[in-house]
Amino acid sequence: MPFALTTTNGDETGLSVAVASRTAHIVHLTHNDLDAVGADAIHRMKYGDGVFSIWSSVGRFPRIFSAVASCEGKGNLLSISDLGYYKEIEHIARRARANGWIIEWRDHHRWRDDEVARVQKEIALLHIDTSVCATGIVAVDLLPDNKTATEVAQVVCDYDLWRHHDPRSSVLGQVLQRKKNRDHVRDCLVNGIFSDNLIEHEFTDIKAEMESMMRRSLRHTTIVGTKYRIAFAPLYGYPSETAHFIRDKKKTDIEVIIGKEGRFSLRSVPPISHLIAREFNGGGHPNAAGGSFNFTVIERFTFWLFKKSRHFDEFVKVAQSR
Repeated sequence: MPFALTTTNGDETGLSVAVASRTAHIVHLTHNDLDAVGADAIHRMKYGDGVFSIWSSVGRFPRIFSAVASCEGKGNLLSISDLGYYKEIEHIARRARANGWIIEWRDHHRWRDDEVARVQKEIALLHIDTSVCATGIVAVDLLPDNKTATEVAQVVCDYDLWRHHDPRSSVLGQVLQRKKNRDHVRDCLVNGIFSDNLIEHEFTDIKAEMESMMRRSLRHTTIVGTKYRIAFAPLYGYPSETAHFIRDKKKTDIEVIIGKEGRFSLRSVPPISHLIAREFNGGGHPNAAGGSFNFTVIERFTFWLFKKSRHFDEFVKVAQSR
């Protein structure tokens, strides 16, 4: 049976044991959203049951990559997708190569030329294309003549790049806000299936829940800024949808949706999200990115109590300078 591992409990030791004892010859390390699920589906179309999949948040990517890199590669392929450059990640890539891994990396986030140059020295393939989603890159590289892979890529890119021309993409994107649906949707996509009873049921349930959570965030929104109209709001669920809901209601230029630990999702009308996020230990795309305010324990409590933070002023200063 194909294996997929969700790394949410901070146990890189358990991950290392699982990777070391793998029987699959392909390890796919990817993000945890629809784009990652689409990329994983195409890996499984190409390689069948020989794929060991690892879902990772952006913030935990370096630790997870390091855990895998420390395991014996045995000449196997370590395929990375939908995860961008992280400071000094080339050192981990070098260790992975020394341990016998063959690394291919496909991403659609923005990289600087010096970052590309450093990583390219350590891996077999680096394919970056900001014009499509990561699934689109994987489809072109692994199954260029496969009609199902092409359709999966088109649907995923429609959602991930916020084109919204294909109604199937919005349904799948929202259903995947619940992690429990990840493997089911991936297995459907492998077979060219974009909807079934479970997906439809989850979507209906999520729509009702999402409306309530977005309105709750809206009630606690703080708007500041002069050059840009910037909204700060607590996250109760569905960060992307909440950001666009607030933009529609408050006519904002930038939306910062903040979780209780200080991690935030950032959306912007001007193409500066990735530039701002880099100043807060994050990254992403020009119009959608993520970072962290690194709340102390006290700041976590006061933010959740008052829905305000001293970090707002710092963020505004960075944003206004772009």
